[in-house]
Amino acid sequence: MCVSVTFIAIVDGAITTVALPSIAAQFGLTTAALDGVVVVYPVCLAMAIPASAWLVERFGGKRVLLTALTAFLGSSLLCGAAASLSELVAFRALQGLSAGVLFPASTALLYATFNSAEQVRVARYMIVPQQIAPAAAPILGGLLVDHLSWRWVFYVNLPVGLPAVLFGTLCLAAHRGHRPPRFDLPGLLLSAAALGTTMFGVCEGPNRGWTSTVVITALALGTVLLAVAVIHQLRATAPLLKLRLFANRLFRDTNLINLVGLVPMLGAMFLGPLFLQQGLGRTALESGTSTFPEAFGVLLTVQVVGVLYARVGPRIIVGCGLAGVSLVLLLFSTCDQHTGLWTFRAYMFLLGLFMGGVFMPTTVASLATVDRKDLAQASTLNTVVRQTGGALAPVMVTTALVLNTPAAAAANPPITAYQHAYLALAALAAVTAVFAFTLPDAQARAAASTPTASNRPTTRVRRGARTG
Repeated sequence: MCVSVTFIAIVDGAITTVALPSIAAQFGLTTAALDGVVVVYPVCLAMAIPASAWLVERFGGKRVLLTALTAFLGSSLLCGAAASLSELVAFRALQGLSAGVLFPASTALLYATFNSAEQVRVARYMIVPQQIAPAAAPILGGLLVDHLSWRWVFYVNLPVGLPAVLFGTLCLAAHRGHRPPRFDLPGLLLSAAALGTTMFGVCEGPNRGWTSTVVITALALGTVLLAVAVIHQLRATAPLLKLRLFANRLFRDTNLINLVGLVPMLGAMFLGPLFLQQGLGRTALESGTSTFPEAFGVLLTVQVVGVLYARVGPRIIVGCGLAGVSLVLLLFSTCDQHTGLWTFRAYMFLLGLFMGGVFMPTTVASLATVDRKDLAQASTLNTVVRQTGGALAPVMVTTALVLNTPAAAAANPPITAYQHAYLALAALAAVTAVFAFTLPDAQARAAASTPTASNRPTTRVRRGARTG
């Protein structure tokens, strides 16, 4: 269930870009005019995330998950049937709002079902959609657009999502939830406005330019709103986002690693296609098949990490993983116009091998010492942090390219600009690796190796099965 939800939500966020030229042709517009179709999704996703924890606590994980998934599928159908650009943007916004609830709700339900020792094994399965989805999205989108139409990049969610809805309705055990404190409406408005405005500025920066009035205004306003939202959440007796969870050092440090560490890893995934297509003049298909090996590297490492987690602990695994990422990014910085595709593919595979040592351990460790009643809140905060890290990745890449490209060649950065961008990502990964080696992981290791009655699963699937 959670695997299907994660897969379609990630694919939907990445696949739309491939269809933009066809959508532009359909509505008689330029591709640049369709910027709202892409930007509205992460903006609305960020705005919906803060409310997800309260919804799960109030109505239960099953009900919230199935409602959000049904809304997501319905909005996918509406996007595919859109008759105008305004309709498409509106329905795309509904998709983003639904996805903003889907991610934390599915994570909260999953980790409430399994204890700490089982979560390590579960994470090995959850990493599959997280890696395959973004790698497969460009290839799948190209096939759908070329052989069917752009509308199928939205319709494709239905054959995956509808069986998940049916399975969840019939097999997931009901989880009624409880009556949480009064809904923090000011907290929602402040958090949604802060995250949405900041995400808009970050997403629009590469397109409009970081010195444009719109981008500067959005980032400045987002920063002010974010500061006000944090002050409100810390003072409120029943905050929408329980920021006090960051007082837990393991939770705080793993989230900091996720925030900063995701930037070089996802930045490399963003930079790779640019280097291949713009720098080397390769085709989109060659680019897609050359970046895909990263997913195989991650999936391979995760299986090993799942076995070593309880014995070694997340500190050593994450630290070594980030150090390896830094070394591979240094290899990427040596790539030039003479670099062959198979060399690039080998580097991508190595990158995936080390990335696999970061994703799963940080996720499991972040929740290892969190009280079970706070799992929904912790999952929501995790989602906020990861979405922010994911948005910052292209920001760093774009900034590095701009700083190393002459103004006269802004539309076509030289090879050296890509090399310097890889060096910047390598430096950030190295700094994060040093911090990761200070992670206090004794409790996380103990929780994974010795399940206790207090962390036994409380939410079960009917007929004795479990959610997954």
